[in-house]
Amino acid sequence: MNTDTKYSGVRTHQIMWIRQGVRETIANVSPTTRPYGGIPAQQRHARRRAALLEAGLDLLGTGGWAATTMRAVCRQAGLNDRYFYENFAGTDALLLAVVDDLAAQGTAAILAAAQAAPRDLPAGARAAVTAAVDFLTADPRRARILAYEIQACPLLQDRRRTILHALAAIYTTQIHELQDEILASAADVELAGYTIAAGSWELIVSWIRGDLATDRAHLIDFIVALILTSADLAPALHRQLQRAPR
Repeated sequence: MNTDTKYSGVRTHQIMWIRQGVRETIANVSPTTRPYGGIPAQQRHARRRAALLEAGLDLLGTGGWAATTMRAVCRQAGLNDRYFYENFAGTDALLLAVVDDLAAQGTAAILAAAQAAPRDLPAGARAAVTAAVDFLTADPRRARILAYEIQACPLLQDRRRTILHALAAIYTTQIHELQDEILASAADVELAGYTIAAGSWELIVSWIRGDLATDRAHLIDFIVALILTSADLAPALHRQLQRAPR
């Protein structure tokens, strides 16, 4: 028997098997996982999500929540609805993601400023308050979303409470780190933090809206003084709470 003839069938079979395996491998690779234009799929996905979030930020921050529709976002981002639903279950999910992203950026900016300040309460408070005001006023879209839309849109109102709790947590952390002696209980420090956060938030929002006749410097000075006064009042507050009837 000719050796070439004997093994030619084996070779043919192997080649067919290899080709079939290649076809199956290619078929099993989703277009969303294959590199395209030299850009990995994960990076392309991240870029599309970022474009949608930026479009959502722009529409929500200029036209309001009613104008931030799926079609408007896709048109602004230059993407079709397939990519929208690849990232978000619907418009509500996008709106929440935009606000969550802003809240994360703002909180990070405040924390970074407080941590970079000298390690005393007056310096830390001033750095944190200045960072909060600067974050909101640096981009008019942020100001509109966090001063107007977050209260006008029922869906976003819960996010306001989340933001206030985050700001209160920054306050309580600063108090515990920078105060030598804390007479108030942990629960009372937390209550004070939420009171300061909510009051400061309303002051800044009212100032952004033009409801308060004061300038930026005095607004910051006032909120810093309010924070420091609240810390100084801790002993008196503690005494009054001890006297309260049960």
